[in-house]
Amino acid sequence: MTVFTHPEFDHHEHLTFCCDPETGLRAIIAVHNTSRGPALGGCRMFPYTSDEEALRDVLRLSRGMTYKSALANLDLGGGKSVIIGDPRKHKTEALLESMGRFLEQLGGLYIAAEDSGTSVADLRVMGRQTANVAGIRERPGFDGKPSNGDPSPATAWGTFAGLKAAVKHKLGRSDLEGLTVAVQGIGNVGYRLAQHLTEAGAKLWVYDIHQDQMDRAVAELGATPATAEEILYLPVDVVAPCAMGAVLNDLSIAKLQAPIVAGAANNQLAGPLHDEMLWKHGVLYAPDFVINAGGIIDVYYERTGPDPDAVRKHVDAIGQTLHEIFERSDRDGLPTGQIADQLAEERFKHFSR
Repeated sequence: MTVFTHPEFDHHEHLTFCCDPETGLRAIIAVHNTSRGPALGGCRMFPYTSDEEALRDVLRLSRGMTYKSALANLDLGGGKSVIIGDPRKHKTEALLESMGRFLEQLGGLYIAAEDSGTSVADLRVMGRQTANVAGIRERPGFDGKPSNGDPSPATAWGTFAGLKAAVKHKLGRSDLEGLTVAVQGIGNVGYRLAQHLTEAGAKLWVYDIHQDQMDRAVAELGATPATAEEILYLPVDVVAPCAMGAVLNDLSIAKLQAPIVAGAANNQLAGPLHDEMLWKHGVLYAPDFVINAGGIIDVYYERTGPDPDAVRKHVDAIGQTLHEIFERSDRDGLPTGQIADQLAEERFKHFSR
């Protein structure tokens, strides 16, 4: 397994490989850039099929966090961690505490938050061994409801705000009544996004690898179930990837029928060229590291001082940021992902505190 010559290595500042045979922990922590502040990003647990797959994921995800925080105007850098294992089978308190000890060894360089396969409760277990976890405090939620620290509501709301901006730009619509949306992934974020869309009058198709989560969306939201093979290719207005990344590739883009891709999943593009491929295909792509920044915004305010009104205002601004990206894309004749990269790099490559 190579690191410095890995295609996803992007001048990352730090990589830690964590192994604890006693608890079964195998994990990787990646810190991409800390020019704006300490690296903050989720700790994901997933049954990767190989160490190479895990390394690729953590390198891509950590880079995305740098760009996400910069575009959200947060004083944070980018980092991510992945635990190799099935969260429904292999997760134990001992394993999570072991992960906390590895986080502590980094001395605050990287701060972990909830991600796919982990929960606020899991981060609190890690927090027994380190203070370098975030998104775990009881506080007033940005939506007016009490929050246990879970950033999912803010991520979903920001994705909803971004999706509305995309619909307005591409379809010229300010309302979502009758809008058709295919949501891939109905977990913590995907389900909340589906709720917002349903309340706005949209019609949904859903898919998730867990049947119980699909059943819930069908029963409670009136969504139509779809298969894994068809969810991305339905003739809908919007496709919203809200599960794992790399779903937009040579094969999938060629079969897309939706004119908009706007979802909460990280690293939706299999590679940089797929940004241009979507653009040439006539699909408006809401760059994932812009549209799904609500969670990191929420966690940031936990660290600086809970302020629900400020969080809501900051998360709502995701739509404005995407509007700027879409307008610049049209003006400059460049794909939206390239424009988003340019804006982010302006904000972190020459940043001084």
